[in-house]
Amino acid sequence: MKRLNGVDALMLYSETPEIHMHTLKVGVLDISEVAGGYSHEFVRKVAAPRLLALPPLRRQLVEIPGRLHHPMWVENPTIDFDYHLRFVEVPAPGGRRELDELIGRIASTPLDRSKPLWEMYVVEGLTGDRVAIVHKVHHVLADGVASANQMSRVISPQGPVGCEDDSTGHTAHSPAQLLRAAGEDHLRQIRRLPALVRDTAAGVSQVYRKGRERGAQPDLARNFAPPRTFLNHVVTPARRFATAPVALADAKLLARTLGVTLNDIVLATAAGALRELQLRYDGRADAPLIAGVPIAFNTSPDRLSGNEFSYMTPSLAVHVEDPLERVRLTSVATQIAKENHHLLGPTVIASWLNYLPPRLVPPVFRWQSQRRESSMIMNLTISNVPGPRELGLVAGASVDEIYSVGPLVVGSGMNITVWSYVDQLSISVLTDDQTLDDPHEATHAMVRSFAELRAAAGITGPLTDVPAALPFAGAAP
Repeated sequence: MKRLNGVDALMLYSETPEIHMHTLKVGVLDISEVAGGYSHEFVRKVAAPRLLALPPLRRQLVEIPGRLHHPMWVENPTIDFDYHLRFVEVPAPGGRRELDELIGRIASTPLDRSKPLWEMYVVEGLTGDRVAIVHKVHHVLADGVASANQMSRVISPQGPVGCEDDSTGHTAHSPAQLLRAAGEDHLRQIRRLPALVRDTAAGVSQVYRKGRERGAQPDLARNFAPPRTFLNHVVTPARRFATAPVALADAKLLARTLGVTLNDIVLATAAGALRELQLRYDGRADAPLIAGVPIAFNTSPDRLSGNEFSYMTPSLAVHVEDPLERVRLTSVATQIAKENHHLLGPTVIASWLNYLPPRLVPPVFRWQSQRRESSMIMNLTISNVPGPRELGLVAGASVDEIYSVGPLVVGSGMNITVWSYVDQLSISVLTDDQTLDDPHEATHAMVRSFAELRAAAGITGPLTDVPAALPFAGAAP
């Protein structure tokens, strides 16, 4: 058995009827070259060994009596694969809009905690001899890095053969054994506390001194003071989803031209899109926003499970009209956020989360999810995750596109996740049903913002086509 770490536990405890803590991984597959043709039996035959070879997908939660410690993982040796694998169909014409609407409905319901915490939907009816695979997995199982590693293994031509991960075992444990293990772990945590307090005090002191050295930054948002926007409200249980692809080569060229990182381009693109949406919905965009950007501190390609990340909170210059100035301020903000994250200590926040009280935290999140209209830390989550670098090939079906998105958090009605996959930068947006009239407003605004940055940088010509991409099949917002 293996106990949840503090970040894992937070992913579990923060789930409420309004805040679903699963993530989505979406692959669009071309099945035109599948030997013998596509069928449900073909899917079961190919999917079962690949998925069940991943140890995290065989795990199930075990609660500690009295909730005296974080739950533990135990291996479930009898997976009901027919429960986890589901076939659904989109209406005609089977384009991107129809697929995204279906994924929004899939995202709107929580996972059953009495079973291993994942479901896989095979979406049929797509145009052009395609199917989509929608993998819905609880965040407690894996963060972005671990999910990307899982995806890489599943879509590799040979599949996850010989896949290894830390085994949880499936030996039955009595309540007394669970309580004894919990007590021993609490003692270890108590012994670690003095060193954690010292490290935290040293980190906070370093961040404070560095902030004094930098001086005032009037164009950047103040920490822990996200402005009120249309994004921030009591989040509803329903979800809406939208996607859009951009050529990765275009993004890399833009980053080189402007002398910034690809992550800066993603954040500056989001800032331009959010400025457009704020002007439409709020009637103004006069203050910088704060993005919550997950940053992993364990990026091993062999890690398939767990949450080993913290957050940095860079400012988004939505109040600036000039796109190049938005890029400059984004670069400054991310450098400061990264430096503060390093000075504080990448694992300090995660270490403190190990001390979350299991009986007290879930009720607090339930209360907040029904009343808090704004996050105390950030306006929205924006993730940029390097996905698989090689084109996926699954039993003759090529994986043409991959999209991923994380959950919404209390008081924030939008999550933007960008995955790089082979030659694509795949943009996904998740909202509730109150934030936007149409979630594709956000993805279209992202594409327009990206094009605006290219033009401002002096890059001429249209955006590069992504020829394998699913057509939109609907009127653009």
